[in-house]
Order: sequence, then C-alpha cells, then structure tokens
Amino acid sequence: MTQLDTTTVPAARARQLTKVYGEGAAAVHALAGVDVDFAAGAFTAIMGPSGSGKSTLMHLLAGLDSATSGTVHLGETELTRLGDDALTLLRRERIGFVFQSFNLLPMFTAEQNITLPLELAGAAPDRAWFDTLVDTLALRERLTHRPGELSGGQQQRVAIARALIARPEVVFADEPTGNLDSRSGAEVLSFLRRSVRELGRTVIMVTHDPAAAAYADRVVLIADGRIAGTIEDPTPESVLAGLDALRTLESPVAPAVAG
Repeated sequence: MTQLDTTTVPAARARQLTKVYGEGAAAVHALAGVDVDFAAGAFTAIMGPSGSGKSTLMHLLAGLDSATSGTVHLGETELTRLGDDALTLLRRERIGFVFQSFNLLPMFTAEQNITLPLELAGAAPDRAWFDTLVDTLALRERLTHRPGELSGGQQQRVAIARALIARPEVVFADEPTGNLDSRSGAEVLSFLRRSVRELGRTVIMVTHDPAAAAYADRVVLIADGRIAGTIEDPTPESVLAGLDALRTLESPVAPAVAG
C-alpha cells in the first residue's frame, strides 16, 4: 500500500478497524483490521467486489455506524470515542454527504435545499461561498426551481452544493452517480473533482463503477474486509485490472462480509 505524507494529518484515517455483525456462528466480519489513510485535499474512491466491506468502511469513517474495535479519526478527532450527541454535531459541522438518492425536499427551491444545513444549524450563508458553489456547479439559472423541475444530474449537483455549503472537512459520496445516465453521471463526477481541485475540498467516494473511480486521484481497493491495495492516478483500465486481480485472489472459503 502506498505510504502517505506523514507531515500532514490525513483528513480521515482508520487503525485496526473491525466491524462484526451478529455473534457466534452467525457472526459476519464486515471489516477485519483495516488500516488506511485518506489525504486532505484529495479525491479518493473506495472500490471492491460486492460484499467486500466498502460501504461499511465509509459508514464508519463518516460516523454513521459504530466500530467493533479499532479507531477512526476525522482530522485529529477520534470518532470512536464520541457519544451520539457529539457525533451528530460533528456530522452536521464537519462532514458533507452525497447519496445515490438525491434526498432533496420537494417543496423547497434549489437555493433553499442548498442552504438547508445552515438553516438547521442557525447559521447565515456565506454569500461569497454560496456564489462560488453555484457558479462552479452551473446552478445559477436553476436556483428558483424545485426538484421536480430539475433533471437528475441537476438534482445531484444541488445535493453536492448542499454537501459543500458548510465547508465540511470531508464529503462522503455513496454511489453518487447510481441513479444517473452516463452523461449526467460524468458531469457530476467532473464537479466532484472540481470541488477538490478548485475549491480545496476532500472527497471520499464509494463506487462500483471503474469509469467513475477514474475521476479520483487514488483508488483504495478492499476485499474480504481488508485493504487490498491502492491505485494512483487511476484509469478505467487500471481499475478494472485491479478489480480482476482481487477476484482472482479471493478465497472460495473466505467468510462472508457485509457492505
């Protein structure tokens, strides 16, 4: 596995991270001692075969699920020591989310959906940052439209702007192009990459699509609940080759994992 620059604190990291669902003979080992760093200011994709543990890893990194053992850090904060209230506050203030389903409120305009996280936190929008997001995501002409008046790609771009509006340290994207056609998906991935390169954000994305992963700076491969390698400067071909190698190495008697 490629070593990261240790002079900079990673945006997120896991050490000896395990997650077990169930007990005894019915136990499912979703993660089995994961050690991984995610660099700040980078776009990283997490990939692996179905059931490899990639979604479980993202959920633990984002504080959406609790670990069985090991540690997760967001910057210098250890999530695995926080209670429910502290985790809720951390997710609100320091993490952004983009999901396969857009999760926009249908009665609100695009602008209202974007600023909703700030409204809930009782904070006023930074209009300069709002304008930067709107222009970067090409939403200026759609701000007064409601979700039902927007295409799928436009809705996902609104969701990205909403995820970025509070300037989170990390944006977690879970299959963000899963409900989009290829053209809209490519536009959304380009905007995610621009948010990293032009706006200085950190994006961690789970995807099953090698073409989507190729938009990232790095791909983290996971298999059987363990980190299986990384691909720097990925292309669709190099990602496919990496996934094929994982399938070749998979043991037919390996225990089932979730995620």
